[in-house]
Amino acid sequence: MGPQRDTDRYIAVDLGAESGRVIVGELAGIEVVHRFANRPVRVGDSLYWDVLAIFAEVKTGLREAFRRYPRGILGIGVDTWGVDYGLLDAQGDLLGNLYHYRDRRTDGIPEELYAAVTRREIFERTGIQFMQINTIYQLYAHRKQKPELLGQARTLLTLPSLLNYWLTGVAVDEYSDVTTTQLYDPRSRDWAWDLIDALGFDRRWFGRIVMPGTAVGPLLPHVADEIGAASGVQVIAPATHDTGSAAAAVPALGQGEHAFLSSGTWSLLGVELPEPILNDKAYRYNFTNEGAADGGIRFLKNIIGLWIVQECKRSWDREGREHSYGELAELADKAGPAEFRIDVNDPRFLKPGLIDDSMPDRIRGYCGETGQPVPDDPGRLVRGVLESLAALYARTIAELEDTTGRRIRELYIIGGGSRNELLCRLTAQAAGIPTYAGPAEATAIGNILVQALSLGRLESLAAGRAQLRRSYEIREYAPGAGGAG
Repeated sequence: MGPQRDTDRYIAVDLGAESGRVIVGELAGIEVVHRFANRPVRVGDSLYWDVLAIFAEVKTGLREAFRRYPRGILGIGVDTWGVDYGLLDAQGDLLGNLYHYRDRRTDGIPEELYAAVTRREIFERTGIQFMQINTIYQLYAHRKQKPELLGQARTLLTLPSLLNYWLTGVAVDEYSDVTTTQLYDPRSRDWAWDLIDALGFDRRWFGRIVMPGTAVGPLLPHVADEIGAASGVQVIAPATHDTGSAAAAVPALGQGEHAFLSSGTWSLLGVELPEPILNDKAYRYNFTNEGAADGGIRFLKNIIGLWIVQECKRSWDREGREHSYGELAELADKAGPAEFRIDVNDPRFLKPGLIDDSMPDRIRGYCGETGQPVPDDPGRLVRGVLESLAALYARTIAELEDTTGRRIRELYIIGGGSRNELLCRLTAQAAGIPTYAGPAEATAIGNILVQALSLGRLESLAAGRAQLRRSYEIREYAPGAGGAG
């Protein structure tokens, strides 16, 4: 293993549902060199990602990264959210626009699909949580609604692998993101071919799967020229699913006694395991077995998360009542204990709010239906959402303990939600265990960590975690009534 030099730097392209960032750094520190908004585009009744604009912004960020750091950049890693995909034709061109996972085309599709393959059979094959947004349902709807287009498809690439393909010309899919498709068999460690056949999907769509840390290839010459990159810079697949990268940066020192909560638009709460759990409890509790950065499993549950607050903010901004996320958290703190709770996983909270059907309206409607006080201002409403999330986190931890047989003694909150002190405090109180918050940029740091491991600049994942724990502020929240430590 070669030592990590002061000049060693890596680029992390970190794409989220609200924004994207291009980040340069190493384990001890990072710098955001480009940030851009990522907004869905509605055309007719369909919701899409503007993937060409995303790729253009990625190249803008890479150009700025190489302008600031013309020497010393060893690798580029891309991570994004899971489940979304692109289809390529025989010439390698993208077939159609990239659907957004919140598009309504999957409404009613899960129940239709279960007529061909039962829920239990799907779980036995994949170990993945049942969610309407999963690739399996998107692809089933895609083939049903546009069979002629799907007839031209030759290659399916998850979103980060599509971007890697455009950067390198190499079409491979990466393990951690492939697991989110619900078309991967964790036992055989390959595509779930019998499930693919049963659903009538074309085997040609599903290509080679590589593990986190694999060098995908050097930049295409015309891309390197466009962004001013040095020749030979490698694109390296980190854990391309953003939560896989974030979980790699959990600053835990002990083994097996902690859970992690990747908090952002989605909340993903779970533990790291060497092998999947596919038993009755995992099925009943609706847990998922997703790929980890070390080739193991992230055994977790997907929870809608701060998306609900984001949609409330978008509605209030539209009405001219603009608040920053920090201001909303302060209003929620001042509001005191909530007077209502919601089921954050109720399907009504999954889709984007509309002008005549906003997220605050949906929350108030839920409260009215369930006989609870109806919140009348942003502070009370956000407080109720945050307390509902904290209560669900606590229940999920109890389910994790019941399913794994492990005692969870600590919780690590990473990602943007770790900046929300009220949410962290409420979570520590509800869970009743010490809770640690940070780093907020865990996804980019984990992305860089895997790149450093891949290039032999880091001894082990544990060594990387120990280094980042020394490098970043980690705030502790005690489980007592006071919360913050």
